[in-house]
Amino acid sequence: MRRKQQGAVCPGRSQGFLARTAARGEAAPAWHPTTKIGRKVYLSSELAVYYPGEPRFAPDVLAVVDVDPHPRMKWVVAHEERGLDVVIEVHVSGEWEKDFEANRKRYARLGIPEYFLFDRTRDRLLGWRLPSATARVYEGMVPQLGKLTSGVLGLDLGIEGDRLRFYYGTAALPETEELVAKLETMVDDLVERRHNERKERELERERERQELERERQERELERERERQELERERQEREAALRRVAELEAELARLRDKG
Repeated sequence: MRRKQQGAVCPGRSQGFLARTAARGEAAPAWHPTTKIGRKVYLSSELAVYYPGEPRFAPDVLAVVDVDPHPRMKWVVAHEERGLDVVIEVHVSGEWEKDFEANRKRYARLGIPEYFLFDRTRDRLLGWRLPSATARVYEGMVPQLGKLTSGVLGLDLGIEGDRLRFYYGTAALPETEELVAKLETMVDDLVERRHNERKERELERERERQELERERQERELERERERQELERERQEREAALRRVAELEAELARLRDKG
């Protein structure tokens, strides 16, 4: 059973965030409510999500602010009366079309304000946000010193070594540490699980290859046994024919003597 980690408290989004986005030339998502210290944030990993009229999907990590962070078995937009605020996908292996195109277009169409993609295979981080509440096409985020900013969560995202990390200025707020710890644990667990799943798939493919090779060798051995059996029967027939010819020749010789 896949483990779902849920619940956290969101840190405050400082004026520094707005200053950073302005300095980068990005449009700050001012249409999203300003984050306050102590805001509740619901976090979950690989949770089934249901939007009206849409196929079910399960983002690697999702976040929704200003909701009760109690555990859920699924997120039904019609029941919760709101959609997702942030989606983070972790790419370890698989189809690029899904992560870079299909999901990006889908999440924008559903009005999810921010979408991040951690490309583990190339150790890079990409991010998009909706420029307004009514927009349904993402704009790419511009990294600053190797980090992207989530205006919804009030956190910076960056890659440290081969891991995705979350930062909140230099403030050591307990609720910030809790949120960051939960997010990083979710992502690390996803990376490890995907890595193990990939290794298991590779092992399974190797087992299948070995099984096919064993079956091929068995077929070749069986064909060789059949060939040898046919050769033995041929040689026996030829020997029998030679013996018959010898007997007929002996019989003719005896008749000539008589």
